[in-house]
Amino acid sequence: MSDATGTRDFLFELGTEELPPKSLLALSIALEKEVLAGLEEAGLGYGTVARFAAPRRLALRITTVESRQADRTYERRGPAVKAAFDTSGEPTRAASGFANSCGVTVAELEQVETDKGAYLVYRGTEPGKATSALLPGILDRALDRLPIAKRMRWGSHRFEFVRPVKWLLALWGKDVLPYEAFGLTADDVSYGHRIHAPEAITIRQPADYEQELREKGWVLAGFEARRDYIRDHLSKASHQHRVQVVVEEDLLDEVTALNEWPVVLSGEFESRFLDVPAEALVSSMQEHQKYFPARADSGELVNRFFFVANLESNSPELVVSGNEKVIRPRLADAAFFWESDLKTPLGDQVAKLDKVVFQKQLGTVGDKARRIEQLAGYLADLAHADRAIASRAALLAKADLVTDLVFEFDDLQGIAGSYYARRGGEPEGVASAIRDHYRPAFAGDDLPETLEGSLVALADRLDTLIGIFAIGQKPTGTRDPFALRRASLGVLRLLIEKALPLDLKALLDKALAGYGDRSLPERDQAVQGALEYILERLRAWYQDQGIATDVFYAVRELNLTVPLDIHQRVGGVQAFKASPAAASLSEANKRVANLLGKADVDVASVTATDALKSDAERALIERLASLETAVSASVNKADYDGALQALSSLKDPLDQFFEDVMVMSEDAAERQQRLALLYRVRTLFLQVADISLLQL
Repeated sequence: MSDATGTRDFLFELGTEELPPKSLLALSIALEKEVLAGLEEAGLGYGTVARFAAPRRLALRITTVESRQADRTYERRGPAVKAAFDTSGEPTRAASGFANSCGVTVAELEQVETDKGAYLVYRGTEPGKATSALLPGILDRALDRLPIAKRMRWGSHRFEFVRPVKWLLALWGKDVLPYEAFGLTADDVSYGHRIHAPEAITIRQPADYEQELREKGWVLAGFEARRDYIRDHLSKASHQHRVQVVVEEDLLDEVTALNEWPVVLSGEFESRFLDVPAEALVSSMQEHQKYFPARADSGELVNRFFFVANLESNSPELVVSGNEKVIRPRLADAAFFWESDLKTPLGDQVAKLDKVVFQKQLGTVGDKARRIEQLAGYLADLAHADRAIASRAALLAKADLVTDLVFEFDDLQGIAGSYYARRGGEPEGVASAIRDHYRPAFAGDDLPETLEGSLVALADRLDTLIGIFAIGQKPTGTRDPFALRRASLGVLRLLIEKALPLDLKALLDKALAGYGDRSLPERDQAVQGALEYILERLRAWYQDQGIATDVFYAVRELNLTVPLDIHQRVGGVQAFKASPAAASLSEANKRVANLLGKADVDVASVTATDALKSDAERALIERLASLETAVSASVNKADYDGALQALSSLKDPLDQFFEDVMVMSEDAAERQQRLALLYRVRTLFLQVADISLLQL
């Protein structure tokens, strides 16, 4: 738009050498965020925003940006009136000096009453700056703040960016914005595809950007539009070949970032490679070649793949043939490793683990395998699982680490082992537990499918946690070389989501015993340290789910060590916190706790209530008598929601009690009996949680 309407469209493009594909989208989003933040801080309104990102460019178009800032009124306070004029009413030097600094006479100043008296005040207007004068600074700051892990220099320049910058395009309406960066001066010229359209392309106005690049430059500039184009053409190609293309979103983003003019093609490989585990073939295609594998409708991998070329060839069959030649050696390697590994039964690979160091103070991976074998068997007994399956799977779980296939494709840990176990005649339960014991590998990951697999996963993590704590190498700050934060969350999820009512402290004790008489410098502190660390991760886990910290600490105050039980109590307290009685009962519990702290005898042993005769006291006694059995029954069934609902009926009797009764009576017997009554109240609530810690 033109200045006649007070707005213009703005277009900025940064042309570079090929940008890192895994960073491209993040850089594009950050550029948009920072430029918009600059406009907003400058008080400049704008319309719609479109960001563009391709292998050699980051660009941003913003419509109807205000052409200048609004004028800003401001106020300067000067001296107090009583100091500004002398006894004859003439201006003092203080008043004259203030007026001169404002560029006016004393007579033009205003007097304003404040709570501290009257003051001289100058009110002025600061003209707004032209947007064209502000944009260079906004762009400089935005580029400087981009999330670039490692900047580089090029040529003899001292400039730094993620990749060498080749051109700058900056249009303010139809005019070139005066802007310089990286030793370049912005103009109205962009560049298209390296092969199809290497010549300069003039962009007359911001609205023409996408169309000019698409029609003259062979570039689809919009990241999302290009991704949708690739997805759509992958789908069409897969239907043509009557297969289902496997599209991982991260790979789709990476391929989108690698191509300016995407052309979807398909190739084949020899069907003999399908004898290799599908995961190895998929890894070869996705990780190494950026290809999209394909499956039949039945779910089985087929010998076809799809890929995206960054040009439109006159001989696409040659492009396909070239890619088929590229993928063949990778699949041949996978097949060779697979066939080589099959010559050695998985059980025989375990001995090789004794040559692989787990941690120098904790021994080898072979030592670890034997420890988790014993621990998994113990856990199986507690959980009423198949001990033989759990123990065998635990012993073999790490054996594939010494196979050739996993050495080449490290993302196949566990997966490769499960295939070798099946080929070696191991029970299916053993194979599936080996496959799943690394789960959950990240936040939100699936848990193992079987109970035995869950127990092996649990044993593996417990062994690592207690061992690292026992040698004094717990995580500090951001340093966590053994991924204990992730291991802790895995332990908690396994115990809670698999509904295993196991005592975490007892499990850590058993895990520590597995290290035998090995010298561990902090053995004595290891169990308590690991226990507290793991349960603190539970607090963070709840925070991520929107459960407030006070709810967790109300339960944690009871020093419970069964995560499933803690989780069930947290659920009950979370529901109770939203109830009408929560605030009153939480406050009452705080008051009760304070009063009990002043008791001069052991009120738990006081049972007589003959001195308590008021209506409020008798009503509270009757309510407690009706609740004590019911609450205990609910707690025994882990029905903490029900227990707290029942306890909510104490609100009115407690409110009345505190309104009518002086607890700290001068009569000793009366005082002790009243405190004993409150002790019963407190004890009932503490069967579930310490709700006095709730923040309401």
